[in-house]
Amino acid sequence: MMSKYNSIRSFQYLLYLIIFIISGCAEKATTHAFINELPPSPIEVNYLALEEPIAEEQNFIDQQIQAIKSEPVNYKTVWDRLLALYAFPEIDNERIDHELQKYLKHPEYLTKIQQRAEPYLYFILDEIEAKNIPGELALLPVVESAFQSHALSKSKASGLWQFMPATGRLFGLKQNWWYDGRRDVVTSTKAATTYLKQLNQLYDGDWFLTLAAYNAGKGTLRKVIRKNREKDLASDYWSLPLREETMNYVPRLLAIAKIFANSEQYNIPLLNIPNTAHFDIVNIESQINLSLAAEMANTSVAEFHSLNPGFKRESTDPDGPFHLLVHSDKAELFKEKLSHTQVKDRMNWVRHRINPGENLGMIAKKYHTSVTALRQSNRLVNDNIRAGKFILIPSSVQPDSIQQKHYIVKKGDTFWDIARQFSVRSKDIADWNKISLSKILQPGQKLIIREG
Repeated sequence: MMSKYNSIRSFQYLLYLIIFIISGCAEKATTHAFINELPPSPIEVNYLALEEPIAEEQNFIDQQIQAIKSEPVNYKTVWDRLLALYAFPEIDNERIDHELQKYLKHPEYLTKIQQRAEPYLYFILDEIEAKNIPGELALLPVVESAFQSHALSKSKASGLWQFMPATGRLFGLKQNWWYDGRRDVVTSTKAATTYLKQLNQLYDGDWFLTLAAYNAGKGTLRKVIRKNREKDLASDYWSLPLREETMNYVPRLLAIAKIFANSEQYNIPLLNIPNTAHFDIVNIESQINLSLAAEMANTSVAEFHSLNPGFKRESTDPDGPFHLLVHSDKAELFKEKLSHTQVKDRMNWVRHRINPGENLGMIAKKYHTSVTALRQSNRLVNDNIRAGKFILIPSSVQPDSIQQKHYIVKKGDTFWDIARQFSVRSKDIADWNKISLSKILQPGQKLIIREG
């Protein structure tokens, strides 16, 4: 059975052949083979090799080729577009087969992965094309985080692309009390694709070593390669004695890529995800309360948070970044309402009169915020405050207004599922219940959920 990818590729070849025939140069051509079996992107293709072409005819061909380059194929779904960007060779390897069978045993998981990926895939593919890197890398969040933007590993890696704190900062991902750029879909995707391209240059274009370095770290991979070479052993990815996680890393990505490329063969339905932008990136220019922003976008708070998981509090960071992701259908409405809302009205401030003996720590605790947040919002250079003066609290939560309810865990529930349901953070749920995020929740277990 021909895969969807092969169908797309055959169609592209046929298109170029038709152009060649129309040009009137068919009798001049001696080679009809493309140099690359699989182009890295639809706009970078090795076209028909011609022997002694006539200048006028060649100019016509060049014009047709330029027309194709300037008018990219209009793919109906993100899957069609993704498969057209595939660039890895097909490899017959038992490690890949093993991971493939593990995925196929859980078709419901593959459906959930697609649902989670739906808001993000179009933008990720934009970055894949912009960086001119293999389309399969768009599926790396499946392996890294199961496409959960709030994912947090035991080693503190976070977000779709699972950046460690230090690596995230190295690539400009801001991390503070208000905001974590590793969870921001836009900033983390730009950082991850940049990082992958840099690693690929370091490993002379070997994408499998690139991925191993992304997972295990450059230093670790360097040592393993050096040891193999000292023993006169092969130093390609498949020959390296890596730790189990890294040994499975590339096979897992290749397996999921193969399943989506041959979904009919494996009886895995692909969700109909249109090849259109799911969200717009809107410049908000100042701090704003996220509940207010959701209301202005005529969007539920839960959906708004799912598009903007980088912001950890009820408001955006007062020092930026000043962008929000808004569903494309609601972006114009949001921009219009934002333009008619003054900066001073974008936050629900609490005005607190400082009592004798109070310090920033006491006030922060009272309002369930942080000293850093109070400093930033009031432009304080230090912790010195004076009794009788007023301080603004950057929160819509009033003191003693935190309400507490209980949630009974259902079968299959995860921290992330429950956090999304109540528009809170997984970590907060763990903290409120004094349990570890790594703990498996049990059906019937009672959890405390706080709501402001």
